[in-house]
Amino acid sequence: MSTAAGMMRGLRGLAMAAALGLAALAPTDARAQSLADTLVTAYNTSGLLAQNRALLRAADEDVALAVADLRPVIDWIMRARRNFSDSRTGGFTTDSQRTTGFVGLSAQWTLYAGGANRLGVDIAKEAVLATRNSLVSIEQAVLLRAVRAYMNVIRAQETVSLRENNVRVLSQELQAARDRFEVGEVTRTDVALAESRVAEARSNLSLAQGELITSQAEYVTAVGQRPGRIAGLPPLPPRPATLDAAVAVAVRNHPDILEAQHEVAGAELGIKRAAAAFGPSVTANAEMGRTDNYGNRNYNDDVSLTLTYRQPVFAGGALPAQVRKVMASRDARRAALLNTQRDVVQEVSNAYVSRDAARASLAATRERVEAARIAFEGIREEATLGARTTLDVLVAEQDLLDAEAAQINAQTEQYIAAYELLAAQGLLTAQNLGLAVQIYDPTVYYNLAKDAPPTLSKQSRDLNRVLEALGRR
Repeated sequence: MSTAAGMMRGLRGLAMAAALGLAALAPTDARAQSLADTLVTAYNTSGLLAQNRALLRAADEDVALAVADLRPVIDWIMRARRNFSDSRTGGFTTDSQRTTGFVGLSAQWTLYAGGANRLGVDIAKEAVLATRNSLVSIEQAVLLRAVRAYMNVIRAQETVSLRENNVRVLSQELQAARDRFEVGEVTRTDVALAESRVAEARSNLSLAQGELITSQAEYVTAVGQRPGRIAGLPPLPPRPATLDAAVAVAVRNHPDILEAQHEVAGAELGIKRAAAAFGPSVTANAEMGRTDNYGNRNYNDDVSLTLTYRQPVFAGGALPAQVRKVMASRDARRAALLNTQRDVVQEVSNAYVSRDAARASLAATRERVEAARIAFEGIREEATLGARTTLDVLVAEQDLLDAEAAQINAQTEQYIAAYELLAAQGLLTAQNLGLAVQIYDPTVYYNLAKDAPPTLSKQSRDLNRVLEALGRR
């Protein structure tokens, strides 16, 4: 099995593993909000996804419009005409008035246009494929924002808990300093130092509580609902074996690259369509109906057929200018594709390095926390024996607090970097993650609309039902 295939299989099992793992982490709270729950809610409630799905349906209809250009256009015509005439012959003047009415059908059909109309269909199809990949890119952005919101809520909650514990510990140290001051073991300066640290800890707790409120507000914006009890951390997504393997997956799968490729293909077809305008075109016109004379009982049944051949001779230089314009657009698309590929490779490299750096940082901070805890407990014990000052205890407690805060940040950054790496490879989608959602299938609407079905056809009625269902969401 290839690295990419193995990674995608691992991703599909991630949501289930996360749910099982989180159930073990928080067995006492069945309502806890897991990361999988968060991603499901974000996917189902995102207005940005709904907006871009509608834009994709509009692009689907462009294919239908291009297909319609290949067919004849038939109109029902009703026409009334009133003629007034004034003539003089010799010495006599004659006035006459005549009213006629026409009822019939008119048809127009482009029989040949050098392939321009069929190229228009192919161009519209490339635009649909580009828009589908744009939708995937939006989906990745929505899910990544939800991941960040979830992790930042966890970080803020743990920081608040850490700050609350810090206030409790420092308050105990303050009380101990006051007791020792009462018996003359420390000076008033030691008590003032402890009071200062408690005041600083309470201030930091207020800031942490403010950060939690801000994180919860961002969660509401990103996910669509307030966070409940956060269940904890799921298993990390599988890590690519090497940076080159991660880049290879991204080059094949990233929606921004695929979108740019279809835009280049559409521009290439646009050059051919612009060049077709130099060639001839053939159109057919037909009209049939009855003309009634309302002044008498006379009528005429008429049928007219017209075949028109047209060949451009001179258009003021517009035709070659149009070809050059489309060629320039094609060149711009090619340059954009190259830039997109480079940006994606850079994003993969950054996320890959960030994940490894966060993992190393987390390992180091765990050791730092353990060492700082041992040092703090030892110094506090020595202080009770008079071998350490109050300042020594406060400094040790601050070192432990800083180490624990660094551990929280490293853990959060490791998870965010892991999901950023998924997004950089084009793998952060509901389908690849195995989320328990109804995956939006862009081909359903396209297959109903692409042939421009007539209003009274079954296919058109199916389209109406789809639109009605979308309107009720």
